[in-house]
Amino acid sequence: MVRRMTTLTAGADATVIGPHLAAALDDPAWQDCSVTLIAGGKSNLTFRIDSSAGSVILRRPPLGHVLPTAHDMVREHTVMSALTGTAVPVPQMLHLCTDAEVLGQPFYVMERVEGHVCREYLPPGYADEPVRRRAIGEGLVEVLASLHEVDPASVGLEGFGRPDGYLERQVRRWGKQWEATRIKGHEELDALATDLAAQVPATQRNTIVHGDYRLDNTILHPTEPGRIAAVLDWEMSTLGDPLADLGILLGYWSQADDAGARTSATVVPAATVLEGFPTRAQVAELYAARTGLDLTPLPWYAAFAAWKLAVVCAGIVARVQGGAMLGEGFDGIEERIAPLVQIGRTTLADQSV
Repeated sequence: MVRRMTTLTAGADATVIGPHLAAALDDPAWQDCSVTLIAGGKSNLTFRIDSSAGSVILRRPPLGHVLPTAHDMVREHTVMSALTGTAVPVPQMLHLCTDAEVLGQPFYVMERVEGHVCREYLPPGYADEPVRRRAIGEGLVEVLASLHEVDPASVGLEGFGRPDGYLERQVRRWGKQWEATRIKGHEELDALATDLAAQVPATQRNTIVHGDYRLDNTILHPTEPGRIAAVLDWEMSTLGDPLADLGILLGYWSQADDAGARTSATVVPAATVLEGFPTRAQVAELYAARTGLDLTPLPWYAAFAAWKLAVVCAGIVARVQGGAMLGEGFDGIEERIAPLVQIGRTTLADQSV
């Protein structure tokens, strides 16, 4: 008698996904599977699917109403499929389902990549020496530079976005987001938005951009610190200015000597404060040496990243106030807005990151 594993998980019912994968992957062993939620809440949901056939990862939009352009599973699947075989490590795509009748939203299935997803801490015994932590920082920069070297047309992504006017559209887009979620007491966002719009730099090169590149959106190789096993979370990817990716990486990059606004503005605690990780300035130097891009205008991109993160925080606060955000983890979000704006204004004024 076959024992059916039917762990029920909201968003990916094993009794639904098992038969679907058995047909899609042409392997009846997937018929009996278990589903485990890996990451969920405010963004896309990520599940691990296990059966006697092995383990795979399923990604789908969050539950409830989803805007047409948000949480685009087809977009993530498209870019990772295109990057397979390049110097940018991505999981192998196994299946894309655009039939919303199956799970209520489109979803895709990819291989499960072994390794560590790290945010505030590194696993015990992993990269304990400063030189190995330095290697992780260098590996992150190397992969980002490799992404920005990929010719979009060579991988079938020439129509993946509209690179001309990318920065101007980004400023307008996030300005509209702020207007849509405006909360009282944070008018300082308007002044920074005006300054950013007035100082948009000329784009030196158009490339594939990730849109949210940071340490915890990668999988670190399980035994080789410095080797990136996979880059994840491509829902904001498009064609545009590569320095926008560097700016957001620096926006999330904490370092040990941070103080004042830098510490109170931390949105995602990062292990990069540990001894050995390069500083933000060193990250920029590594990227410049690797790509040959002129980083003179980098302060604008870093200031834009700070403003964008402030707008994101404001949006979370507005949704919490409106009762649209359930769960925990939202305390202190509003207190990060003013320091982020201060970082943006200081970065623009001082022209340094």
